[in-house]
Amino acid sequence: MSAGTHPASPPRVAPSAEIALTARLPRWWPLVALTIGAAALRLSTLGLQSFWYDEAFTPVHVLHPSLWATLRSVAHSENSPPLWYLLEWVDSRILGTGEVALRLPSALAGIALVPVAWAIARELAGRRAAIACAALVAVNPLFVWYSQEARVYELFALTSALAMLCFLRADALAAEDPRAAGRMAAFAVAGALALLCHYFAVFLLIPMALWLLRDRAKRWAALPAVVLLALVGVALLPLLLAQGGHGTQWIGRWPLSERLEAIPQYYLTGASGAPLGHGVELLLALPILIGLLVGAWRMLEAGAPERRGVLIAALLAGCGVLIPAVLVAFGADYLAPRNLIGAMIPLTALVAVPLAAPAAGRAGLLAVGVAALGFLIVSVDVDLSPRLQRGDWRALARVIPRTGAGRALTTVELGTAPLQYYIPGLHELHPHTSALLGEIDETGYAPLRSSAREPPAPGFKLVSQSDVNGLILFRFVSPVPRAVSEETLRRHVITLEHPEVLIPVGTSVLP
Repeated sequence: MSAGTHPASPPRVAPSAEIALTARLPRWWPLVALTIGAAALRLSTLGLQSFWYDEAFTPVHVLHPSLWATLRSVAHSENSPPLWYLLEWVDSRILGTGEVALRLPSALAGIALVPVAWAIARELAGRRAAIACAALVAVNPLFVWYSQEARVYELFALTSALAMLCFLRADALAAEDPRAAGRMAAFAVAGALALLCHYFAVFLLIPMALWLLRDRAKRWAALPAVVLLALVGVALLPLLLAQGGHGTQWIGRWPLSERLEAIPQYYLTGASGAPLGHGVELLLALPILIGLLVGAWRMLEAGAPERRGVLIAALLAGCGVLIPAVLVAFGADYLAPRNLIGAMIPLTALVAVPLAAPAAGRAGLLAVGVAALGFLIVSVDVDLSPRLQRGDWRALARVIPRTGAGRALTTVELGTAPLQYYIPGLHELHPHTSALLGEIDETGYAPLRSSAREPPAPGFKLVSQSDVNGLILFRFVSPVPRAVSEETLRRHVITLEHPEVLIPVGTSVLP
């Protein structure tokens, strides 16, 4: 390079060229990018974690080769409507009962939730709100967690969101519009699907129905849809009564104050985020709260049209959370944070609309970006940190010797179904019986009893102790088989939790 010359700088793109380049991209490209990102976040680690109790219970005790037998199990051992189990039954007939296969419907529901959230926010407040809402749903730890769980909750979130979208589109039309009947029918179908997924859908559908019926001009157009939803609810009552709240006793044992405190924690850091602490929750909540205050204040000053969208989202989110909370006072205590996941979609819209409103300016968009980044970091941290994951019963089962009969496993109640899933052939030892045993494996998690290392029965000796990501195994062996009663096994467990006793098929059982 000769003196006096300078390296050539890249040609500057004229503003008009930049605008033209942006114009070449379709307006929906952010939705495609967010949906692809949501799919990558959910599908890439779908089989990373072990099944926990509720997930393992489905293939062990509910799913059968016969659809009729499966539906009977739903009525006698579950506490949700049948749609999810019908879907899982079909899925298991095609793909089997592995972790990825049984979680795939939830993952697909979680991916589909992103464009539905986009459409909801667009109906409420336009494209900026749609991008913000879809971004928050795509990476929110709560939605990611239940996208990777073989249970009903993510499908409930999706069907509730579809019902909300159809409600908004039906409400947007005048009663005389020829499209009104079709949109009311779509709302009825989506609402029925939500009810067939989870009983808590009723707390979202009630305010939607009342909102549509409040307008005298639309009342007759909305009435058939509302009647259909009421009929679906009535048709589910016999199943609800037959289930009788099976398996929900744990809710009442969880102090109400702690459950109420867990609701924002679930939304901010997910179902497993408690170990992260309140400091992380506060860091995630601060940009959202500050952005909401700024956005709401500027919207009020400017008289922004997004105020109606905020009102509708607040009404649905409030009813979805507050109605079940009020019912606790009347003895209907089913308030668990995961049952409120359907209300988290209007809550996300309630967050996104003020933050993305033009009146909020860059501060609102910055709050959306910071919140989405924080959500993404927590979601990735769950994939990297065993302490934030489900108990690794799969890995624990691998270190338990497969010695066949003559062995008993004692475990916590939440360990029974996972151990039965990962060690086929295990079944419960009936009370008031004894088993002929050469090995007793005691499993569970901290806190341990002070007597944990003592032999559970005469003649047995502790031969090994393992810790698998917090799940603990003590192996006791006897040189000769000995008769040990179920009462003895249940009385001597290593943890403070309620014990269960499992034995392999073929083990000699004595009266």
